[in-house]
Amino acid sequence: MSDTISAATLKHWLQDGNEIALFDVREAGQFGEGHLFFAVPLPYSRLEIDVIRLAPRKSVRVVLTDDGEGVAEQAAQRLETLGYTRVQVLAQGNAGWVAAGYQLFKGVNVPSKTFGELVEHAYHTPHISATELDRWRQSGRPYVLLDGRTVDEHHKMTIPGSVACPNGELPYRINDVLEQAAVDANTPVVINCAGRTRSILGAQTLRNLQLPNPVLALENGTQGWTLAGLSLEHGSRSRYPEHVADTALAQERASAETLRQRFNIPVLTASQAQAWLDDQARSTFVFDIRSEQEYREKTLPGASHAPGGQLIQATDQYLGVRNSRLILLDHEQVRAPVVASWLYQLGFEVAILEHGIATAIRVSALPDSVACLPVASGPLVASLFQQGKLALLDIRSSAAYRREHIAGVPWSIRPRLPQWLAAQSIRPETVVLIADSAKVAKLAAQDLRQAGVQRVEWLYGISALVHAGLRTQKESALPDDAERIDYLFFVHDRHEGNLEAARDYLAWETALIGQCTADELAVFRLPDTA
Repeated sequence: MSDTISAATLKHWLQDGNEIALFDVREAGQFGEGHLFFAVPLPYSRLEIDVIRLAPRKSVRVVLTDDGEGVAEQAAQRLETLGYTRVQVLAQGNAGWVAAGYQLFKGVNVPSKTFGELVEHAYHTPHISATELDRWRQSGRPYVLLDGRTVDEHHKMTIPGSVACPNGELPYRINDVLEQAAVDANTPVVINCAGRTRSILGAQTLRNLQLPNPVLALENGTQGWTLAGLSLEHGSRSRYPEHVADTALAQERASAETLRQRFNIPVLTASQAQAWLDDQARSTFVFDIRSEQEYREKTLPGASHAPGGQLIQATDQYLGVRNSRLILLDHEQVRAPVVASWLYQLGFEVAILEHGIATAIRVSALPDSVACLPVASGPLVASLFQQGKLALLDIRSSAAYRREHIAGVPWSIRPRLPQWLAAQSIRPETVVLIADSAKVAKLAAQDLRQAGVQRVEWLYGISALVHAGLRTQKESALPDDAERIDYLFFVHDRHEGNLEAARDYLAWETALIGQCTADELAVFRLPDTA
């Protein structure tokens, strides 16, 4: 039995200034329906895959929470096996937190989303409505519209005429974007995203850099555009220019340096950075915040990739330790200081490196804690399955299962494997898992073997079984909604024409500040809250 702590103790730990990793080990759908403000999602189905990345120092305080159904205790045992030495479980899970009088929050990336709303209030970031922007478009008024989301999100759907320029790239690319657009300093620049956060943060980034152009956030992003009865563009390939002119770079460096000094972001020498990394009592994360292509071409060995705009927008997807330290890398001394200025205001201890990715420091690569599972033979599995000599179990995402699955093969997920086994009239000696990740299959296999299954193998997807002659079916109601704990219904169809879902989502974003307690808001360092 794992050690437990009370909600009151956890509340104190979250305010004591020491490092703590608070992980909610339920699946994505459960997490999004209600979780603690500072909880980081770490689904049990991926526990050992992601925990080393989110909490690399194994002596850090770790607190696990769930719905009180025992998954946190099971996860605690797994983490202790990995070598984590200070693992606690929140007594009664989230229900215990609520019983103590504390708040749960719907949605994802809640601290960053709340921060975006606070930024708008603190800086009085100007915005433009979808209807007003459409009037500009119809009248031929010149403006530049930039999509601050990822390039992939932009490609899926965006405002007509928008150019993909992720927020983390804005400080480095803006002058070349404006030059390409052939506009002057009087031309307004509008930043859009899908909702509110990245529109606000992108617009305020350019304002903080003192771009001479008028800069506005598109109110409510693509959702606001749709709610105004306007049509989105799908499949856009318009994006920022790759080349950065030397003349633009000099100007952008100067603006970034002014912003760095404004927030007193440290610039570490190699020896100072190495001291941070060698300190066994603190967790230090090293992130290359440039584009994925730049990261793949050249980076500091051992550094993790976290595109700057996404690191601000979704910090809980990249690091899991509160009160840890962050070192940001670029190669040009523009993006790192600007992204650092926002992470400082988010409440993090953050620094940049004197020579960026060229700084001579040693960063330990994260170990791979999950070995792969052997791949089964599709034809053999199909034959044995038809003879009733093995059990097939589909552990892909519930969305993939609904699209198509092998007829007669049930769906499950790692935390529900005990229930699946209990439902079998005879415990199978051999189970073959249909999965879309070898590592996820390995973790499920580990639990099945511990429960007494003698042999577990896996197949990537269903294609090998289809080629071997097994019939597929498409069943949009299976698994039923209640079973789909990996799927977040809260946000699932706001981009698919469901206007009510979009309204609900935008109302959720704007209401976040009002849900927070003073100690939750106190972590941020914004001008009107400092």
